[in-house]
Amino acid sequence: MPNTSKITDSPPAAVEEALKRLGRNIRTARLRRKLRIADVAERIGASRFTVSDLEKGKPGTSAAAYFGALWALGLLDQARELADPDRDEEGKVLESARHPKQAPRRRSLDNDF
Repeated sequence: MPNTSKITDSPPAAVEEALKRLGRNIRTARLRRKLRIADVAERIGASRFTVSDLEKGKPGTSAAAYFGALWALGLLDQARELADPDRDEEGKVLESARHPKQAPRRRSLDNDF
């Protein structure tokens, strides 16, 4: 029996839509380059079924296949901003709240050597 998880069996609607959008975008890029599914599959070392699945946005398809397809199409640089910590405003606010506003005072150093 294959391993399954909730995120692949029934992902949240937002996740499902994001995967489908990414798959459609990859398909559009492939078609604009006049590449066959088999061409992309060969470049990334996957089966044509895997490339077909990622173009459909199937949640069980590995992240490596998605990023591999982006690489094969010359679009991987666009993924660099994905989850960029410098663009994570909520995370920066939370981090700032946990850290003190000023450095803790330290005891003076003894110069007696």
